[in-house]
Amino acid sequence: MRLILMRSLLTHPCGGSSIINVRSTTTTSAQYVASRSRDPVFEKLMDKYKNLLKVIAIQDLVLANPTADDPPSLSIDFLSRLSQKLHLNRGAASFLRKYPHIFHVLYDPVKAQPFCRLTDVAIEISRQEALAITATLPLVVDRLVRLLSMSISKSIPLRAVFKVWRELGLPDDFEDSVIAKNPHLFRLSDGHEPNTHILELVQEEEKVLKFEAAVENWRVVECSKEDCSVDRTEIQFSFKHSYPPGMRLSKNFKAKVKEWQRLPYVGPYEDMVGKKKNRSGVMGIEKRAVAFAHEFLSLTVEKMVEVEKISHFRKCFGIDLNIRDLFLDHPGMFYMSTKGKRHTLFLREAYERGRLIDPNPVYEARRKLLDLVLLGRHAALSDSGNTTSMSEQE
Repeated sequence: MRLILMRSLLTHPCGGSSIINVRSTTTTSAQYVASRSRDPVFEKLMDKYKNLLKVIAIQDLVLANPTADDPPSLSIDFLSRLSQKLHLNRGAASFLRKYPHIFHVLYDPVKAQPFCRLTDVAIEISRQEALAITATLPLVVDRLVRLLSMSISKSIPLRAVFKVWRELGLPDDFEDSVIAKNPHLFRLSDGHEPNTHILELVQEEEKVLKFEAAVENWRVVECSKEDCSVDRTEIQFSFKHSYPPGMRLSKNFKAKVKEWQRLPYVGPYEDMVGKKKNRSGVMGIEKRAVAFAHEFLSLTVEKMVEVEKISHFRKCFGIDLNIRDLFLDHPGMFYMSTKGKRHTLFLREAYERGRLIDPNPVYEARRKLLDLVLLGRHAALSDSGNTTSMSEQE
């Protein structure tokens, strides 16, 4: 995976309190994104993540560098050529020196040029993440099966899976360790275009896979609560909604949300073949699209993904809507940040105060790298080599 990343890089060196409304026909998509109500908690989180994503990109390049070095290293000159692509505004060397707990910058007198390596602590965190992924391989396989099960054709272009391999917690070598080792579940076939492959779900007639979506599990839990104040007949088609303090909602918007919540819909794992056409019209189509997006985010390790990446699955899931508008129209479920020159989508219900409510081992390992990023040049390492959790302190 990291080798593929390196090849691709070498080849292609208002906040606030405005009343929520759906996008009007005269508003462009860019204007609609700019006019969204900001959530300070998620914006603060993305302030931390935008540099973490740059660190991860460089880390992957270092680990992917096919040299005989141990530990592996990468020339600063190579990174400098990628500065614009990696959004290193002040250059590669300046960026690396901001994070001495992650990168060593050294000069090789033989090659007469500077190089960078990962520190022992950064390598250990990378190892912990890899071990966490290996330990949860059954969950990884389940996520991939579920992703394919949501597809109308039960197949997905392999290049789309490559886009979200990290988000799904797949190992670097998932083609071998996950796909090839589970031939009873997965099959690779040639696509219609040259040099493209399609990942297919192997389905046996007598073994039809049945899945419950994350929202359906939430409904069961809500209805089972002794102090449940929600009408159980209303919650059967509902999604969890929550809004940040200060976000004012118009009466018209609240009424539309209530009406939308009551709409029946076909879940993300249900097959549309042989079913009657949705009688709910555009709103019903939109609700099914929201169900796909909600389940997709629920399958990710950190309950977040770039909008550009999820867009690659629109055709597979049968979503024929403007996907950015879809997320912005449902601010009680999704939050979209534009920090770091990317549109990042969060599943709102999965977070509290900038952290996952239900963390997992892979997420915890990645948070340790975030802690190193937040340390910057500060020397705040404990004797055991673990970082002081600044992400928790802030």
